[in-house]
Amino acid sequence: MRFLDQRALPSREVVTDACALDEVVEAIRTLAIRGAPAIGVGAAIGLVVALEHAADGASARVRADLPAFAARLIGARPTAVNLAWAVGRLVLRAATVEDSHLVAALREEADAILREDIAMCEAIGTHGMSLMPDGVRVLTHCNAGALATAGIGTALAPVYAAHGAGRRVHVFADETRPLRQGARLTAWEMQRAGIPVTVLPDGAAASLLRTGQIDLVIVGADRIAANGDVANKVGTYGVALAAKTHGVPFYVAAPWSTIDIATAHGAAIEIEHRSADELGELPPGVGAWNPAFDVTPRSLVTAYLTDRGFVEPPFLNA
Repeated sequence: MRFLDQRALPSREVVTDACALDEVVEAIRTLAIRGAPAIGVGAAIGLVVALEHAADGASARVRADLPAFAARLIGARPTAVNLAWAVGRLVLRAATVEDSHLVAALREEADAILREDIAMCEAIGTHGMSLMPDGVRVLTHCNAGALATAGIGTALAPVYAAHGAGRRVHVFADETRPLRQGARLTAWEMQRAGIPVTVLPDGAAASLLRTGQIDLVIVGADRIAANGDVANKVGTYGVALAAKTHGVPFYVAAPWSTIDIATAHGAAIEIEHRSADELGELPPGVGAWNPAFDVTPRSLVTAYLTDRGFVEPPFLNA
């Protein structure tokens, strides 16, 4: 499996190969591959590559290794539902075929997940064009663009679509501490696409919303509960509160696969906590609370944009 290592951006573009399961898990765990849809696609392709690499062409060994390999991948990052969803699709597909067709079937399923992700992004962009009049000013948090998917992104898909149609769009990107996905990744993407972008500190988002310089907020999602609560990069909740206070629409854009009908509400979403090392140098003996995600309640979300169009909770079926 070959991927662009997002840890090196924006200063370097590093393309890396991963064949062994440990390499695929490490790429996902350390955010070399990140963004809920991209994690799903990467896990699906990486699982097939890792199984073939370990089994050396023996189908019976592929089937024997599949449960443990799948569990390792799913455990790499617990909050983003697309990871377990994509791996689960391969496990289900394996149950429908004989050993002689197993590897081919797994490859086919992983390729289908990749193609569907690209089409999903295009569909979100098309449906979201109604949010993007000429001259629109958009605030986003973290990175939900091409780097987070196999296509043109989720939250940024309407931005790309509007820009492609000749509309003027200005993106304001929260820096997104502590790993600065907005400053490093969203700004890099927008600059490469020729879309005007301005980076701001996370702590300045509320003040910017207060000035009236933002027409709408649009963010991605790592998991959407059945009632509409949204888990996304930590800091999203604060942006949603500020948007509500200042009367700015707050949209969530995600593939339908990110909706987890098995999770009733946001309180049931497992939130990944990460190392204190990400926060930079701290005084010796000082503790750290570093959640990777927070949960924005449904009451703060103006609308949900998916590849199926605009949808409303409660979400009762897949």
